[in-house]
Amino acid sequence: MTSLIKPVPQREIEEKKQGSGERTAQILKKKAKGMNMDHNTLLGVLIPFVGTTAGAACVFFLKNELKPIIQKTLLGFASGVMVAASVWSLLIPSMNMCEAMGRLACLPASIGFMVGILMLLLLDRLIPHLHLGSDEPEGHMCGLKKTTMLVLAVTLHNIPEGMAVGVVFAGFTLAAALALSLGIAIQNFPEGAIISLPLRSESGMSRKKAFAMGTLSGIVEPIGALATIAAYRYLEPVLPVLLALAAGAMIYVVVEELIPESAQGSHSDMGTIGFAVGFVLMMILDVALG
Repeated sequence: MTSLIKPVPQREIEEKKQGSGERTAQILKKKAKGMNMDHNTLLGVLIPFVGTTAGAACVFFLKNELKPIIQKTLLGFASGVMVAASVWSLLIPSMNMCEAMGRLACLPASIGFMVGILMLLLLDRLIPHLHLGSDEPEGHMCGLKKTTMLVLAVTLHNIPEGMAVGVVFAGFTLAAALALSLGIAIQNFPEGAIISLPLRSESGMSRKKAFAMGTLSGIVEPIGALATIAAYRYLEPVLPVLLALAAGAMIYVVVEELIPESAQGSHSDMGTIGFAVGFVLMMILDVALG
C-alpha cells in the first residue's frame, strides 16, 4: 500500500531552520535595543515633539486664535488619531503577544486598559489644569495662573502619548514605531496651535512666550518615551499590559476632554468629520508602515 505521508525534502527542512534562526536573531536584536538606544530611536521619539513645536509656531503667522469651526475639526481629528493609535498600535499588538493564553489572551490587555483609565483619572484629580473655553479649573486647587493651568491641561494628556511611543519603540519594529510616532506628531500639530494662539489673543502674552509655553506642553512626550525605553529590560515581562495601559490612558483623554470640547456649541458635525479623517489616516499609517 502506498504511504499517504510524503517525505519532506531536506532542502525545505534546511530553509525552515535558517528562517527560524533569522527570526531568533531579530528577536534578540530587538531585546538589545531597549538597552542600547540608537540615533534612529532618539530621532523617532522626538517626532511628536516636533509636531507640537510646529503647531505652537503658528502664533508667529496667525493674528488671532483659530475659528471655532477649525478648532472643533482639529480636536476631532486629534481624537480620531488617538483612538486609532490605541486600537491598531497598542491594543491589538498587546493581545497578539498573548496568543499562547488562548481565550484569555485579552486578559492582560483588559487589565492594562483599566489601569490606564484609573491612572489618568487620578492625575486628572491631582494636577491643577484648565480646559480651553472654561473658567473653572480642575484638579487640586493651588492658585496657579490661568496660562499655567492651560499648559498643564495639554501636558496631562501628553503623558500617555509619550509612554505609548516609548513602549512601541522599545518592543516593536522601527517601522511600526515610526508609524505611531508620525501619527501622534500629526495630531500634536493642532494641539500646539490650539494652546499657543489663545495664550496670545486672550492673555496678551508675547508671541515668543506663547510659542515657548505651547512648546513646553509637549516636552513631557520625549521625556516619557526615553524613560520607558531606558527601563525596557525591567518592563519587558509586562509589555502587553503596558501597551494596553497607554491605550487606556489615551482613550480617557479622548472621552474626557477632546470629544466633549469638539461637540460644544455649533459646528459639532465638523468634529465628527475630523474624527473620521484622523482615524482613517492613523489606521492607514499603522497598516502601511507597521
